Amino acid sequence: MSARISVVVLTHNRLAEVSRTVEHLLALPERPAVIVVDNGSLDGTPKTLRQCFPQVRVVACEANLGAAGRNLGVAQVATEYVAFSDDDTRWSPGALAHVVRVLDASPCIGVLSARVLVGDEQRIDPTCERMKASPLDRAGLPGPALVGYMAGACVFRTQVFREAGGYAPRLFIGGEESLVSLDVLERGYAIVYCDGATLTHYPSPARDANLRRRMLARNAALVAWLRLPLSEAVAASGHALAVFAKEGAFVGDALALMTGIAWALPRRRVVSENVLRMRRQVREAEAAAAAIAPVPATAVAPDRLSKRWR
Repeated sequence: MSARISVVVLTHNRLAEVSRTVEHLLALPERPAVIVVDNGSLDGTPKTLRQCFPQVRVVACEANLGAAGRNLGVAQVATEYVAFSDDDTRWSPGALAHVVRVLDASPCIGVLSARVLVGDEQRIDPTCERMKASPLDRAGLPGPALVGYMAGACVFRTQVFREAGGYAPRLFIGGEESLVSLDVLERGYAIVYCDGATLTHYPSPARDANLRRRMLARNAALVAWLRLPLSEAVAASGHALAVFAKEGAFVGDALALMTGIAWALPRRRVVSENVLRMRRQVREAEAAAAAIAPVPATAVAPDRLSKRWR
């Protein structure tokens, strides 16, 4: 199995957590190649990992590249498939073998998004429940078809990731998979939810929820300017400005958004009507479901893995 799949782990200043994750990955029966991308940590992560786990390839970035650090990890991958993990997520024994079998049997799939359980209580992430209920046509697919995936809990065909260009450095982190998802779908590959492949998320207390909300809003607007119709781009920008005002960071964030839009416009390439139709189907189904049974605030998934699967 080690010749078929690798795991790329992204970390930043979380030595204890990434060490536990790497130890777990090395103990998996699939024996995947493990590549850790350290995003400019100041806690000695690269040196310690190299000393403690000499069989692991460590890519040390000079600065924090955000999600784009994963691109450097994939550049080191020599296997057909690549799984992604954050420093606080761990693939279950047998999960990687399962996704290899699924991908082998379905060449049309570009990305599989795993079933995510949260913490020691093994509570299913609400995002996965929504993925499982996807309204999209799944004919010929081994699971529900999606228009997005969870960046820290997925498996790509390595070549598909490279064809899509990986994660845009400009987006840094927060809904960073939205742009990749659109480009994967535009290339004719399917994104599929794989309930039979499990990964456990142990949410780290080291997070900035305020910054996360602002980054998600900004990136949603930039992705809209890059790939979606003008009406959606304008609406997403308006939403982002409202979030910036609410979070008390309006001037700096608004300026960053305007600069980002200027960057996005020359790169703008609206996706096909087929991809837009899939997105509309998902949004309409989720809106209908929310009208019947609104999701309580306490059920919202931890946002480290990113919930922007639409």
